[in-house]
Amino acid sequence: MKATVANRRSTSQGKASPAALEEERSLPCRACGTSGLRTILDLGRMPLANAYLTEQQLRTPEHVYPLELVFCPECALVQITETVPPEILFRNYLYFSSFSDAMLQHARDIATRMLHSRRLDERCLVIEIASNDGYLLQFYRQGGIPVLGIEPAENIARAAEEERDIPTVSKFFNLDLAQALSKRGHRADVIHANNVLAHVPDLKDFLTGLGMLLKPNGVTVIEVPYVKDLIERVEFDTVYHEHLSYFAFTPLQRLMEAHGLAITEVERLEIHGGSLRLFVEHRSSGSHASPGVRKILSDEANHGLASFRFYADFESRVKELKHDLLGLLRGLKAQGSRIAAYGASAKGSIILNYMGIDRSILDFVVDRSSIKQGLYTPGTHLPIHNPEKLIEEMPAYVLLLTWNFAHEILEQQAEYRQRGGHFIIPIPAPRVI
Repeated sequence: MKATVANRRSTSQGKASPAALEEERSLPCRACGTSGLRTILDLGRMPLANAYLTEQQLRTPEHVYPLELVFCPECALVQITETVPPEILFRNYLYFSSFSDAMLQHARDIATRMLHSRRLDERCLVIEIASNDGYLLQFYRQGGIPVLGIEPAENIARAAEEERDIPTVSKFFNLDLAQALSKRGHRADVIHANNVLAHVPDLKDFLTGLGMLLKPNGVTVIEVPYVKDLIERVEFDTVYHEHLSYFAFTPLQRLMEAHGLAITEVERLEIHGGSLRLFVEHRSSGSHASPGVRKILSDEANHGLASFRFYADFESRVKELKHDLLGLLRGLKAQGSRIAAYGASAKGSIILNYMGIDRSILDFVVDRSSIKQGLYTPGTHLPIHNPEKLIEEMPAYVLLLTWNFAHEILEQQAEYRQRGGHFIIPIPAPRVI
């Protein structure tokens, strides 16, 4: 990714002035450059969702940034107004994909599928952009296929190389890097870009680089959260500073075509609360769009995703969800129930901070990631423990902040539930199970 922030405000603490607010409203669209973006949801000023704190850091003020979701009436791209420099967000990152069994199975499935469908062998190359700890590339490597990871978080890139023997370039992906890799002969038969396109400040630079890195008959597999699911399921916690863009299929197709690429196939996935998987090739390859592409274009047109009307009532629905969840939690607390939370996730940070769910309601948070255990949640300063603490303490209720992995987590916490513990699923509406 490339840090391009010249045309975006990047602020920290303090209230924005009227002039700054006016500047924010006139910001150009990230995709087409049009101004006049319309507000969908304003979450106020938030700490960075993955900026977990040590005990010592609790004594110093946290940086907070505006978090406003807007719609471009020209190209229909949904986006946030603030660009926090990628170097701040990603250089030392605490999200390791391999801690999720569901993510590993998801990666294994697509790697196995691509290995066979593309007839990959030892003469081929698979590259993943934002390769994390090698959670996906390891399955190609096990099949004897040469791989290369690109991962800007230095701590995670190091883990990929040391623990999984995945060669990894620890840089942000951009056109310059693509040119350098191409000159060294590192053009790919398959490129994976899972949950990274939403993080990109400069979409033109990224997609141009992608086309350069892909062999003439290669394919790029891109996964992004689907904005239609986000809106319909009230998944407001998908909105955080790392996610700059929120994609429907139609603006994605326009973006690809503008950079000499074509989406030949699309699939809807349930992972992360609803995602799109795109198969992208060079337009010059001669491949034709599948019936699925035509179907999703028709579906989006029928639902009006290119119009602000589709998004207009989202903020009121988010406020209603806040009212209902806080009412449930406060009612349980008033009855004397102890409540914890599961999932020190970015989604969890947004739920806790927007709703003001802090130590007055929750006793602690647990998370399977050993990297996060011993730290504190951004903004709300809740201590993060090993999930074993649920059995040790037996709070009556656990707020499931990582609701997008509910099936996996509920299976892992079968003993807690057998002993009488209950989970609260917050999205799309609060329910106790």
